[in-house]
Amino acid sequence: MEHYDWNEGWLFTPTFDPALVRPACPELSLTPVRLPHAVKPLPYNYCNENDYQRLCGYRREFFAPKEWLGRTVLLTFGAVAHDATVFCNGRRVFHHGCGYTAFTVDLTDALRLGQKNVVAVRCDSREDLNIPPFGGQLDALTYGGIYRAVSLDIKEPAYLRDVFIEAKAEGDFRIYTATVGETVGCTLQAEIRSPAGSRAVYSGELSLPITGTLNNVHPWSLEHPTLYTLTVRLIRPGTGGLPDRVLDEKTVRFGFRTVQFVAGGLYLNGQRVELRGLDRHQSYPYQGYAMPDSIQRLDAQLLKKELGCNAVRTCYAPPSPAFLDACDELGLLVFPEMPGWQHIGDEVWQAQALQNCREMVCQYRNHPSIFLWGARISGSPDNEAFYKRTNEAIHRLDPTRPTAGTRSTRKSQLLEDVYAYNDYSYAGRGTGCENRAAVTPDTRKGYLISEFGGQNFPAKPFDDEPHRLVQALHHAAVLNDSIAQPGVAGSFGWCMTDYNTHREFGSGDRICYHGVMDLFRNPKLSAAVYASQKTPRAPSDIVLEVSSAMTLGDLPGGAAAACWVFTNAESVRLYRGNDFVAEFGPDRRDALPPCPTRPSRSMILSARCWKSMRAWITPPAHRSPPSSMSCGGTPWRFRPFPRRGCSRCG
Repeated sequence: MEHYDWNEGWLFTPTFDPALVRPACPELSLTPVRLPHAVKPLPYNYCNENDYQRLCGYRREFFAPKEWLGRTVLLTFGAVAHDATVFCNGRRVFHHGCGYTAFTVDLTDALRLGQKNVVAVRCDSREDLNIPPFGGQLDALTYGGIYRAVSLDIKEPAYLRDVFIEAKAEGDFRIYTATVGETVGCTLQAEIRSPAGSRAVYSGELSLPITGTLNNVHPWSLEHPTLYTLTVRLIRPGTGGLPDRVLDEKTVRFGFRTVQFVAGGLYLNGQRVELRGLDRHQSYPYQGYAMPDSIQRLDAQLLKKELGCNAVRTCYAPPSPAFLDACDELGLLVFPEMPGWQHIGDEVWQAQALQNCREMVCQYRNHPSIFLWGARISGSPDNEAFYKRTNEAIHRLDPTRPTAGTRSTRKSQLLEDVYAYNDYSYAGRGTGCENRAAVTPDTRKGYLISEFGGQNFPAKPFDDEPHRLVQALHHAAVLNDSIAQPGVAGSFGWCMTDYNTHREFGSGDRICYHGVMDLFRNPKLSAAVYASQKTPRAPSDIVLEVSSAMTLGDLPGGAAAACWVFTNAESVRLYRGNDFVAEFGPDRRDALPPCPTRPSRSMILSARCWKSMRAWITPPAHRSPPSSMSCGGTPWRFRPFPRRGCSRCG
């Protein structure tokens, strides 16, 4: 068994020419590139989607040694946006019609051993393809290129194609495997290794799952995301005195945990979890989707550590495996969706969407961070026949997790286990979200708010202070009321970051300013609403943000208005010069205000106190306050909003 990273040595042409697939093509002008790669870098704003919509090509030459004779050569692409046809030595060997899932190509029969070989990829990133997410209008750009990693594996003729483990919080597990090639007489060996290094070994047959119970397991949870390692080996027993031979082995990480989604909410290992998350696009400025694993992992870090979220919805498409790996390690719940937005196409389109759905589940189902599968095209109308197939496929491939489908209509047909609703009802006044009973057709099933906020009140990072404050208070109101309403499992704000878009959406500069962060992941004021809700476990977890820079020249008419504080401390002490003014605590009784001109008294600082202010914060009482936070210590930079309790927890 040999494994090679294949991200170097590729050649690119922005216009596909059939000559690209030939063993020699001296007439073509090709550019050396490294993967991940975008077919066309775009400007930060005022970009044009026509620049990346093209039929282009990639090429890589390599030497196939004679030692590969009798073995299987597999080439795996992490993702190619959006329609990929793979050639080997001029021969068409594979086609894949999804820009968001991985696919593996068997090159064995097309190789020339002992010679130079050529792999070429015809990449079609045009948005008129009859595959998801295309067919309607999209509110985000879709980019193009081989934007995830590529690898080459050399295996025996018989090998493990897939391994899936169901592992419950109590330690019970079932291991399923799928093989390729002649495996008559072969056996399986499964080894589970704990984080401490202890291991348990189990044997099994190919036709049956390997079952067992591991004692004293540490369940995967948000606070303690304990990961175990499973290694499955395909073994051919030795004959004539020869030892057993390991034909292949596959290693995956997993966690022991139990997910239940009922009318009362989400339960992880029997404990209720209040979902507080954001929707995430996987795009970045300039390069679109084509960012390395380290940057994908950074987004998970920002969501969990900086923004204080405990969940993320990867809207419209499955995310990078590197992002999911980081979520597994951090304890961040993930709600991935099948590719698409609002539009459902013809039968050919639906067949491809169903295949995309299957690929998503099979590729990601060992990640313990995933707690819910998106079984509908986001925001699409009802389609009973189609969505029966998607739900059946998901439950057959993964019976351990519930399904959901984000929609924008009330009383939509509910074929899933959870009614996920895009609630944009809040307009600055009244209740932050709709009544659950008025939305879902079946209150016996789970319910969550899959989107809210961003498009109702977008804010640019350079907007004036009152504008940015209204966006922050909008998020605060919906977060508060969704948690306070019984039966609502939680909510996902739209969205984590700004993103580039088509001219039909967003601002005139081709950016949707819906994020609580900008395209570069710099936080806006609304980011502090989420960050202030995290539990401070160390001094670095303390959040203190203020809604104003306190420069009157930036305010309408130069008149100071209410100043909001966003913090997870117990209180904020305000000083004017050396004079103590007041100590402010969180408002645990009054409702959030409908607008910043009528704020709740204990969440604001009086305008008369703005000049020459200093502030200290009092950390939670159950923690020993560090000296830098103590009264009379070094003054903190005065920055947003006392954490507010809900009707359940006070």
